[in-house]
Amino acid sequence: MPKRPYDLPPLNALASFEAAARHVSFKAAARELNVTPAAVSHQVKALEAELNCVLFYRAHKGVELTETGAYLLVALQKGFEEISETIGQLRARRARSAVTIRSSTAVSSFWLTPKLAQFWQKYGHIQVAQVVDDFATAASDVDLSIHYGDLTQESGPCQALFHDRITALGSPRFAERHQITSVEDLARVPLIHLDAPETGWTDWTEWMAALGCSAEMNAAHRVNNYVIALQAAQDDMGAVLGWGGLISDLVERGKLVELVPDTMSSPQDFYIKLHNQSSDRARLVFNWLAREGADRG
Repeated sequence: MPKRPYDLPPLNALASFEAAARHVSFKAAARELNVTPAAVSHQVKALEAELNCVLFYRAHKGVELTETGAYLLVALQKGFEEISETIGQLRARRARSAVTIRSSTAVSSFWLTPKLAQFWQKYGHIQVAQVVDDFATAASDVDLSIHYGDLTQESGPCQALFHDRITALGSPRFAERHQITSVEDLARVPLIHLDAPETGWTDWTEWMAALGCSAEMNAAHRVNNYVIALQAAQDDMGAVLGWGGLISDLVERGKLVELVPDTMSSPQDFYIKLHNQSSDRARLVFNWLAREGADRG
């Protein structure tokens, strides 16, 4: 006879034993399982024969668990509880009306929301709820999440969206006013600094160093949110670093312009991660956004 998966006895026998052991009664187990007491007794005897041990003491007034039977009951209940918890999570996820996706404010504003507008034109029957969070909080309570980081350190289904070039940007008026022609010129003009080290985003010091400039920089404005930094740049307050995959629309519409031709390759990737692998809808959104990222590249 071929070996059964996991080398377990028949599941009917295990379920019958667990019910009988929990109730300490073949009759009560039979009522729960909607079978006859004889059927429960037959399954338990078959299990005892396969394991070559006694699981119950039989007496005229009923049954009593042996030490071996009690040991097996604890193991089965632990396994069934874990299975029950997983099934409950799957049912809850399937009942949820929308696919949830977590991202930062900047990713949501400049990349995800425009992409979802396109997605709904084709898949209007699928609701997608965004969870916007600029801090590195756990994302296990959502179906999908978008990150900026080291994709090679991730586990589970992930897909790179784009690998960016980081560029110095400013408003057209700012560019005209300062007539910047080199990276060294940038060090002397007002710069908008993003004070958000937990995001892992490249700052002006790193960008300048990567391009061989060690000049002391102007620290005119400091903000802790990238969306605010970009708005400040559009309001002529200073130069800002731009990730091409996020802010391409601002450049295409002339809101921001490149101040120098020099760029730096982004040290990390924007990528999407699928948490809820049991949801067909979540996987559909995951695959669609992954293709959008790949098409851009």
